[in-house]
Amino acid sequence: MPITPKKAADKPQPAAQAEEVFVPEEPKWTLDEIILPAEVKAQILDVATYAENSHRVFELWGFKHTHKFSRRIGINLYGAPGTGKTMAAHAIAHELGRKILIVNYADIESKYVGETPKNIRKAFEAAKASDSILFFDEADAILSKRVTNMTQAVDVSVNQTRSVMLMLMNEFQDFIIFATNFIENFDPAFMRRISVHVKFTLPDEDCRKKLWRMYTPTECPNNLDFDELAKKFDGISGSDISNAMLNAAFKAARLNAAELDKSLVFEAVENILASKRANLGTREY
Repeated sequence: MPITPKKAADKPQPAAQAEEVFVPEEPKWTLDEIILPAEVKAQILDVATYAENSHRVFELWGFKHTHKFSRRIGINLYGAPGTGKTMAAHAIAHELGRKILIVNYADIESKYVGETPKNIRKAFEAAKASDSILFFDEADAILSKRVTNMTQAVDVSVNQTRSVMLMLMNEFQDFIIFATNFIENFDPAFMRRISVHVKFTLPDEDCRKKLWRMYTPTECPNNLDFDELAKKFDGISGSDISNAMLNAAFKAARLNAAELDKSLVFEAVENILASKRANLGTREY
């Protein structure tokens, strides 16, 4: 019996590349829920009131004539890891009464040369269609300096991605928020197009005290002295404090302790600080 050749449609087809989907979400934090130094919070409030004051500045005060393409505002939140940059981005969106569309580099990077710029364009289109605040986390991966001595296809692709990003930023007349731990890696062309740069620093003693209090549930029995903790441990972030409290609580539970003893919290913080020192030592080596 003759074998009927398979039709082209019957042959196994390569898996179609998954479409990148950018979905806006409700902001997770408000300005009242984040602990920041007073000067940083004031800058965040300035940014958050931009929309409210936009009509006065552009229409009544005539800046629509002198700054025709400046209704876009780029905000860059930069500083040490764990200092509240992502939380602040959510809080800005909440203050503006809008959803936030979060874009990480992993969301847009493609192993196919030339696809990354298309994915960036999709992110902008999704933000515009949903009237969401566009937020690029770990933005230095996208806004880094362009390659001057191109030797391979990937270098061309990197520069192509940067050029598309610049063009889209110029065209997008709305809020864009960036967050980075490495502002020194930004290309100067992007720096010029970002209106506001807000530096996030490690919390001072007063902020640390508030953070220790915030991350200690009222239901948790403990003998913690928040003043003591704030004074004892300098150079730690809000994220460090959050992690230390949770780690200490789990150890207390494992030990079947009646309360969360401060010695366990001290131990948890020391472990975090030791890992940071080890990380810095590896980098310097």
